[in-house]
Amino acid sequence: MNIRTFLGTAALSAILTLTTVAAPADAAGLLKPVNSSLPELSIREHHVNVVLEHSYAVTTVEQIFHNPSAQALEAIYSFPVPDHAAVGEFTYWIDGQPVTGEVVKKQQARTIYEQEKQAGHEAALVEQDSYKTFDISVTPVQANSDVRIKLVYIQPAHLDSGVGRYVYPLEDGGVDTQKNAFWSRNEVVDEKFSFNMRLASGYPIDSIRLPQHAEAAIQQITPNQWQVSMASQGGALPKTDPSSDPSADQIPEASQPLSAEQISAAGIVPAASLNQDIVVYWRHSQNLPGTLDLISYKKSGTTPGTFMMTLTPGDDLGVLQGGRDWVFVLDVSGSMQGKYTTLVEGVRQGLAKLQPNDRFKVVLFNNAATDFSGGFKPATAEVITPLLNKLEQYQPGSGTDLYSGLAQGLKGLDTDRSTAMILVTDGVANLGVTEKKRFLDLLEKADVRLFTFVMGNSANRPLLNRMTEVSNGFAISVSNADDIVGQLMLATSKMTHQAMRDVELKIDGGRVTDLTPEQINSLYRGEQLTVLGHYRQPGPVQISLTGKVGGQQRHYTTEITLPGESLLHPELERIWAFATLENMQAKMDYLEEGDSSNEDTKQAMTDLAVQYDLVTDYTSMLIVRDEVFKQLNIERNNQQRVANENNARQQRLQQPVTSQRADSKKPMFNQSHHRASLGGGGSGAIGHWILLLIGASLLIQYRNRRRAP
Repeated sequence: MNIRTFLGTAALSAILTLTTVAAPADAAGLLKPVNSSLPELSIREHHVNVVLEHSYAVTTVEQIFHNPSAQALEAIYSFPVPDHAAVGEFTYWIDGQPVTGEVVKKQQARTIYEQEKQAGHEAALVEQDSYKTFDISVTPVQANSDVRIKLVYIQPAHLDSGVGRYVYPLEDGGVDTQKNAFWSRNEVVDEKFSFNMRLASGYPIDSIRLPQHAEAAIQQITPNQWQVSMASQGGALPKTDPSSDPSADQIPEASQPLSAEQISAAGIVPAASLNQDIVVYWRHSQNLPGTLDLISYKKSGTTPGTFMMTLTPGDDLGVLQGGRDWVFVLDVSGSMQGKYTTLVEGVRQGLAKLQPNDRFKVVLFNNAATDFSGGFKPATAEVITPLLNKLEQYQPGSGTDLYSGLAQGLKGLDTDRSTAMILVTDGVANLGVTEKKRFLDLLEKADVRLFTFVMGNSANRPLLNRMTEVSNGFAISVSNADDIVGQLMLATSKMTHQAMRDVELKIDGGRVTDLTPEQINSLYRGEQLTVLGHYRQPGPVQISLTGKVGGQQRHYTTEITLPGESLLHPELERIWAFATLENMQAKMDYLEEGDSSNEDTKQAMTDLAVQYDLVTDYTSMLIVRDEVFKQLNIERNNQQRVANENNARQQRLQQPVTSQRADSKKPMFNQSHHRASLGGGGSGAIGHWILLLIGASLLIQYRNRRRAP
């Protein structure tokens, strides 16, 4: 096909939507050293297929890379780590045949990869760069040739107030300055891009929304099953008079990839730019009951089973009464330059809405922290106006001393008043105190609820999420492509309503072990509770959930049955293992650096990751030729696990979607669960105005920052 072929008005519109968004500082893409004389590898095709069923999503990414040069090169592809995602499969086509990767210790995998690379042999590697990125290395990409890879990752899916959210992350965030100084990126897909998502739920779905991708085709197959799809192809912009362009006939065929300069000169539109997250929301129908859902995986016989139990409580948490104190801890580091006017206007509109019996405090932080408001202030016009005038004159800049910001925010708290702290940041702690344990100790000792807006895929989510957990608050991850108003509305009802504290879940029977999470702490309005574990005895078990609400004890019970054989969800083994690894890491966070038990925990985490074939900070997924696997005595355990998961997935696709509710005979909750509504403003001390202050103004800044040079 000649690359000048006009794709049609609808297709061209889709392409332009995907490519004309201003590129952020960093995005998913192929890496090469800055100032390198080597040619830039290209991404010919990028295809995403998502199957989201019941309580977890399986994302498959297939890509074709091309080497336009006359010498063999290495391809390094980097993209953000999705929240709670476990890589389960990595496949590299060698001699036209797919080869599945195996998980080994990280340093061992890197050593083998480098040895094969030096020998000129085919090899590939997936490594996790802490919480930031998955980095995929492939060698060699032969001269003027393509390579094909496939990556599959699994992650739990949760509802919040009847609304589900899936993010395919592409925006890097640009917080890893050392990495960004070394690598440049090619984030353009030249020829073909597609995104397809099958959404299947045991409960009716009344709508689906993609906030930043209006071109997506959304199809309802049944009340419980929907399909989302997008596709685009690279091509030339149409000429009003092709004969007037003397170079038109010189544009190469699509089979001959072009350099960036050739693409620009020819007026060619690529298929996509991997610089904007794809966010999909779905909403359950009204008046669905509070439920306990169960999916499991168990072979017959004495083999232990794995289960995922999801509790969706009824809406019986009351509205908070009385005045409260609110501490706003705002990141004003250098990333906020050029966006400050929007922030001040948002603060102006927000503070004007405060209730008379509330107080507020504003803390700004960059290289150091500033109690900008001078302690808690009443929300009166006499106080707000001069404060805003002063705030308008502030100049953002410098680094990020997050610890100082939090410490300053915690000063001067009134023990007689309920206090909430709202932290908004899109970066990482790179100045002052950076040890995770120091942050956790600080929050654990404070009588304050921390609510964190985690902005961007490269923010330090492990730290920010853990801080909110120890303070019995909650964290909300915010993408640049989010429906920010909807996200903030979900947070509103949590901050205006009671929460269940000191939550405890008991399971009697089934010889249940290895529960994760081990400790639950709090449940907020609209939140689900998802618990994973093992069982060794099928049959009926008693489930009990208790907690305190406003000083009163709540108690919910039911009886469910654990199956003797259940073969449709083998992915649960990996989901359980990854959640267990996260819990082990959380425990290690409380230990001092160098503690001997840390090394024992790291070894245990490595062993567990190898057993369940997971890419972690301590393990990587390696691909070499089959004969090399044999020479190295690396067993093909993951190859068998992947085949089992693929077979089960195909079986599920061929079966009708059914409810996984396990408490139908004895409902655990009497009321319907809370579902988000676009009507109503919330009650109590905080409403949509304050969340729009945080989200609308700061997220606009966040977007603008990414567009700034």
